[in-house]
Amino acid sequence: MRTANDAAGVTAELAAVPAHERVALVDPRFVGHVHTLRLALTDPRFPAAAVRGALSVQPEARAALARAVTAAAATARISGSGGGAPTAAPARALGPAESLERETAPTGVPATVPGRAGQARPSLGSAPRPGADAGGGDAGAASSADAAAHASGEYAESRSRTRPSGTAAAPGAHSRVDDLAAALDAEGVPVHRPELGVLVAAVPADTLSRAKAQDAVDAVDDERVRLRSAVKSRDGFFTTFCISPYSRYIARWCARRGLTPNQVTTASLLTALIAAACAATGTRPGFVSAGVLLIASFVLDCTDGQLARYSLQYSTLGAWLDATFDRAKEYAYYAGLALGAARADGDDVWALALGAMVLQTCRHVVDFAFNEANHDATGNTSPTAALSGRLDSVGWTVWVRRMIVLPIGERWAMIAVLTAFTTPRITFYVLLVGCALAACYTTAGRVLRSLTRRAERTDRAAHALAELADTGPLAELVAKAAPRGPSSYLAPLSAALGAAAVLAGTAAAGFGSWVPVGCAVLYAVLAGVAVAAPLKGPLDWLVPPLFRAAEYGVILILAACSEVNGALPAAFGLIAAVAYHHYDTVYRIRGGTGAPPHLLVRAIGGHEGRTVAVTAAAALLHHRNQGFTIALTALAAALALAVLTESIRFWVSSGAPAVHDETGEPA
Repeated sequence: MRTANDAAGVTAELAAVPAHERVALVDPRFVGHVHTLRLALTDPRFPAAAVRGALSVQPEARAALARAVTAAAATARISGSGGGAPTAAPARALGPAESLERETAPTGVPATVPGRAGQARPSLGSAPRPGADAGGGDAGAASSADAAAHASGEYAESRSRTRPSGTAAAPGAHSRVDDLAAALDAEGVPVHRPELGVLVAAVPADTLSRAKAQDAVDAVDDERVRLRSAVKSRDGFFTTFCISPYSRYIARWCARRGLTPNQVTTASLLTALIAAACAATGTRPGFVSAGVLLIASFVLDCTDGQLARYSLQYSTLGAWLDATFDRAKEYAYYAGLALGAARADGDDVWALALGAMVLQTCRHVVDFAFNEANHDATGNTSPTAALSGRLDSVGWTVWVRRMIVLPIGERWAMIAVLTAFTTPRITFYVLLVGCALAACYTTAGRVLRSLTRRAERTDRAAHALAELADTGPLAELVAKAAPRGPSSYLAPLSAALGAAAVLAGTAAAGFGSWVPVGCAVLYAVLAGVAVAAPLKGPLDWLVPPLFRAAEYGVILILAACSEVNGALPAAFGLIAAVAYHHYDTVYRIRGGTGAPPHLLVRAIGGHEGRTVAVTAAAALLHHRNQGFTIALTALAAALALAVLTESIRFWVSSGAPAVHDETGEPA
């Protein structure tokens, strides 16, 4: 913590802080909730963030801040007055000093210590001291703020804004900190201004206004606000009413003991894997234990996100772990149920388990592709969207619609109950029917929105869809040989025809025929036609899910028809490896880092290359005992090794900006 008395002093202190560290400026007259300062100073997701009298800046915006402070210092010299710059006063002069992690609401300025960008090195407070104490010394105007990146929480309705600081702000004394925030806005640096709701942030002009601000602070329990805001604003019915009322307190317990969201995510994964092992025993006590542990795993899955919001421990790596572990947990549980069914009464449900995995993955690709296609679309007029908005204005319809789509909470609760009280076969039947109805509902609604919406898709959206398509060298050759101009519906039509041809041909000809190979080659040609032009049509977001359905469906059909021992479990492993690659692509795009290297995509063949390879293996090895199983297993192992190695290397070393899923989209 460093103290400065004028703009020139702030310039000098900023220059002394290493360029890779985040810094914060706080007006010494600031009065407000500590949680307000958490929101302004410790959120790692934004290049700059501010509330009245407080500003934090990430390393990428340090240069803009330095220019703003230099300009302020020059203005002060010209005017002959150095006053009004961000200065510091002892925290004890502003109110009682309390740790940021205590339940009372202190009003002083928090102290932080330097830390490297992206690391959590908090200063004072309970172990591992995620907060900062406002007492016991001077609170400086310029400080490193990286140490507080894991220190706080976020108000539920927080949104990024670019309104210049000071406009529509609460009346009070003029603050140069707010001027600096406005200067960053003017330079084009987006300054995040969290919605404070009932929280207070003020720079009082006199003793009377300070007393009023203090009264407003005392009237609101910011710890209660912090707990409430730890819960995602858009969640499913089961999560909202059956999990979140108590999981938020588990999140606070974890925060006070220094646990990180990634540690809780890992605990959730381990719990789900134990649940899968219990299901694999094939006994009724094992099935009951599996259901209970699956719910426990989901409670921890909710807790990790609430801990991230409560303590502001956001990271791209954490979002990726949360998403990929969710899929790993679900698919491992499916495998456990299949093993348990075989051990219980010899029932072979591997085809149902594989079908559930394929259907769920295709559903997610529909969600991801639609959202990416419309992420920044200009013009958004749609009668379907208007109807959806009207339905959302009626309370009960909101919950019904969220339950219909069978989000992760409802889905896991259903699986857990069915596991405990029925058989794996019944569990998969109900799951497949429920997911199929949910997929029809969501996809139909999105198709209607796309057809009735007047919108222009951007180059960014087209690029994201092209990356989600996962096109390999075969389709690329076709796209180069037969370029086409933009067309409204040619891309989804070509993809649909190709998918229908390869799926129907494979199902009709069966295992061991060369017909599926010819259909796979035709599919590769039509896939190339589909991606020959930028995917900017109204339904072009359907191209990636159609490709996923074709590739996964062919593997499922061939394995199910082969009647070769071990073919279905091997196919399960292969689709799991390919699905991991596709989820990895999604979360790289969401994190703003782009898809995996094109060299990797080409090396693993692309969706069309893998489809041709699997159909060829089925035709060549159908007469050899276990030959097809060995081929699927080898392909799965090679793919898993390639995609996992590159993925882990990327997520551990990329240094991608912090993100966190606040959309409430069903997972």
